[in-house]
Amino acid sequence: MTTAARELDIVLFGATGFVGRLTARHLADNAPDGVRIGLAGRSRTRLEDVRASLGDSASEWPLLVVDALDEAAVGDLAARTRVVVTTVGPYAKFGVPLAAACAEAGTHYCDLTGEVLFVHRSVGANHEPAMLSGARIVHACGFDSIPSDLGVMLCADAARADGAELGATRLAVRSMKGGFSGGTVDSARTQAIEMRSDPSTRRIAGDPWALAEGGRPPRPSGSSRARRDGLAGVLDRVVKASPVRRDPDNDHFTGPFVMAAFNTRIVARSASLLHYGNGFRYTEYSDYGSGPRGAVTAGVVSAGLLAGLAGMAFAPTRAVLDRVLPAPGEGPSEEAMGSGRFRMEVTAEATDGARYRATVAAPYDPGYSGTAVMLGQAALALAEDDAGLPDTSGVLTPATALGMPLVHRLRAHGFTLEVERLAG
Repeated sequence: MTTAARELDIVLFGATGFVGRLTARHLADNAPDGVRIGLAGRSRTRLEDVRASLGDSASEWPLLVVDALDEAAVGDLAARTRVVVTTVGPYAKFGVPLAAACAEAGTHYCDLTGEVLFVHRSVGANHEPAMLSGARIVHACGFDSIPSDLGVMLCADAARADGAELGATRLAVRSMKGGFSGGTVDSARTQAIEMRSDPSTRRIAGDPWALAEGGRPPRPSGSSRARRDGLAGVLDRVVKASPVRRDPDNDHFTGPFVMAAFNTRIVARSASLLHYGNGFRYTEYSDYGSGPRGAVTAGVVSAGLLAGLAGMAFAPTRAVLDRVLPAPGEGPSEEAMGSGRFRMEVTAEATDGARYRATVAAPYDPGYSGTAVMLGQAALALAEDDAGLPDTSGVLTPATALGMPLVHRLRAHGFTLEVERLAG
């Protein structure tokens, strides 16, 4: 069966969850006439409730009752549609059969995973089958990791147009208001438990190039990692170990960005597939402002973040965190989401000495309404923009699978995605 002959264009799996409902609403409001969309999940009653809430545009959408762990059922689902978009996580628990079924069936797939270990397994298991079938298996199509991935891609494209490659590149979260979904928290919890029980997974999760084709690129000739000795060397290593640093662009105090450990791996995969250059290195951080207030905020937030991540690995502290963190399926009110926003800057140095800056921003709650727009538009791009998408298949990233067509789509929905060459 060719994808053109299939019954549906898009199936949204996990439509009854909080972000799933938001994504269903986005598709109902924005999918062009003629796009055949179905809703899938475990409960027909809950699927009916979601469909009823979407109005007339979705009244005829078919409902598919599917258990994520039933390999035969997810195989049938993959065979019925051209695109599967899934919000059913944690993906290490519930996403493996579906991603594999789509890779085998030649069905395009996109998800919201923020799990390095899941994507690493998917690359190993699904990349070659998807390349053979023509499927695009696109992980990380929400706030993990579309802003990072597309922002760096814009810088790489600008440098390439000038005949250069990327070198040191960094993303700064300049402002962000909004929450992380209960599904994101549950994914972090699941991965922390696995890393605690299986030491071999820590090496994978800790490797910045774990998802890159070919691993870490060779360092350019002439580059070196000079080690400083004596007191200067000790101080240098202490500064590098500290989570609080200074932003080279504005001298603000910075600290860890909670999603950097995943985003950087996705960007590294894009870099390896799109050939950003052997000198490409990438980091992410959060900007906490200047002066004493910025320093204190960076220190307090960084300490809390690191303590929270460490607490996920131990059952007693995890139980305490579970009482205060959002549970899967939970989310904020419409009013709270309405005040959400984010703004990020990617600054890149090119091999010819030029510098580029990409701005990625949106007037949406990053983990909820913004993620629904990003995921919904990723699915529509896979369903509608085939002729304009990069000519590739396999286990991919937003930049490698969707590229500029997704940039154009997000701009049409209020996103800022712009790049400039900096003077000097």
